[in-house]
Amino acid sequence: MSSATPTSGSRLLRRLAPAGVLRLGRPSDIWFKPALSVVVSQAPPALTLLALGRLDLVMYTMPGSLCALYAHNRPYLARARVLAWMVLGMVGGLALALLAASLTTDPWVLVTVGALMAAAQKALCDAARIGPPGNVVLTFVTTGSLFVPERLEQLPGHVGLALAAAAWAWVVGMAPGLLRPYGPERRVTAQALRAAAAYAATRGTDEGHQRARATAAAAVRTAWQTLRAAGTRTPQRRALERLLIRAEVALAAPADTDPGPLRVWAHELSTARTVPPVLVGAAEADEDPLGAHTGPTGPHRPWRCRLAPLVPFVVRTALGCALAGYASVALGIGRPAWAVTTAAALHQVNLSHTWNRSIQRVVGNVVGVLVFAALSPLVHRSEVALVLCLLACAFGAEALISRNYWLGSVCVTPMALLVSEFGGSHPAGELIGERIADTLVGALVGFAAALVVVDRKAGHRVRQALTTADTAREHTVRLLAQERPEPAALDAARQRLADALVELRATADAASGEWWPRSLPQEQVMRTEEDGHRTLAATVRRLGLHAPEANTGSITEDAQP
Repeated sequence: MSSATPTSGSRLLRRLAPAGVLRLGRPSDIWFKPALSVVVSQAPPALTLLALGRLDLVMYTMPGSLCALYAHNRPYLARARVLAWMVLGMVGGLALALLAASLTTDPWVLVTVGALMAAAQKALCDAARIGPPGNVVLTFVTTGSLFVPERLEQLPGHVGLALAAAAWAWVVGMAPGLLRPYGPERRVTAQALRAAAAYAATRGTDEGHQRARATAAAAVRTAWQTLRAAGTRTPQRRALERLLIRAEVALAAPADTDPGPLRVWAHELSTARTVPPVLVGAAEADEDPLGAHTGPTGPHRPWRCRLAPLVPFVVRTALGCALAGYASVALGIGRPAWAVTTAAALHQVNLSHTWNRSIQRVVGNVVGVLVFAALSPLVHRSEVALVLCLLACAFGAEALISRNYWLGSVCVTPMALLVSEFGGSHPAGELIGERIADTLVGALVGFAAALVVVDRKAGHRVRQALTTADTAREHTVRLLAQERPEPAALDAARQRLADALVELRATADAASGEWWPRSLPQEQVMRTEEDGHRTLAATVRRLGLHAPEANTGSITEDAQP
């Protein structure tokens, strides 16, 4: 017991080491898609209101336009559903916020409403795995709207503007499907092939092979899920399934796999406008040689099971947003919505990531207010310049944020400040001072909430994931022991084991970033992963799948059982 405190303290210090927090990474493969989409979705409403002399209404069309930020990695059938839900969530959140603003102007009440809405948005977005930008944009919209003067009779018109802009954003998000209907499936398959090639290059023996294997396994699983959500198994999608089988073979037998062909196929998928015809021709000619090997569907998890692990993070969000907003009001800063949004943006999968995001948020906002200071003289001279600067900042935010969050915040911050200018001109010095003060308050209070609200069940979830993975492996081993196991049953067992290993790695990584758990079964996790992947390799061999020949780049070779 005497060593518990220093052990926890040293663990906390290790988690908060800021090494590499501001380092720039490679841009996303599709960084230009959300960047262009948000500009195309914002420009028509903004320019129309500019022509009508009603730029003050841009703050109501912008929430709808921001729906175009979502679901760019989803196949178009799934994207249509996700975007429709985001439209309902965005417009519904705006309506609730404006309703609250029309009923009261008490900042303490409005902060409380904003904190509760932020927590609900965090829970729903994480449980549904909406993906970037997650709940942050929703919270930005709703908290900002809470402090906008509103009357009940104005509510239908303002919500109608948001809904019209959101409908246009839905069209913008779906429009690329007319030209490249298989774009999302191609990209995610290419990512899986590249990750599998990186793992195959380690030959399963390099020091970093475990991390490469976990990355590749997660990429392959994501690709299967994407193909499953895409709809009908057309020849093009069957061709992509064939390549995913090759990626799985590389995971099972890295020492026998030449990474060269995997990289070639990934390059072809990334640069082509559609699935390469030679792949499609092979898929049509062999009458679906994959048989039962069509990849994991993943178990359906009830909402209760999805929400249960998120409880600590939802509580952190509610507490952090509420206290940050209260502190801003008590200090008389004047923009509590910014403090609430900052606190909501911090809370990530564990404490370590939350700390990193806190640093990135503060640095990005401080640099961003300097950008706004440079733009301020220009936007005060011309409304056209104001709209153009807003669109440029929106493009820059989405183009840069995949490099590092702080770099995207450099453009997000002036964009948020420019939005406040649509309601009337404000002194630049006043806006800059309030923005920096609210950012610091939100970051400090939000991170303090993450320290106080401890995820005590992180270790328990790791042990549950271990049990699930061990059970899946034992079931697969029993099937392998049979003289002639049914191929479909063996393949289903392989799929469940692959899913369990990916979940185990994700759960272990999340838990290792918390400072509270005093011991995690890291050695057991590594042992289970090693045993599980050996079992997967044996299963692949038993099913008759094999790696492509090392001296060929042919993409028509079949994986025959």
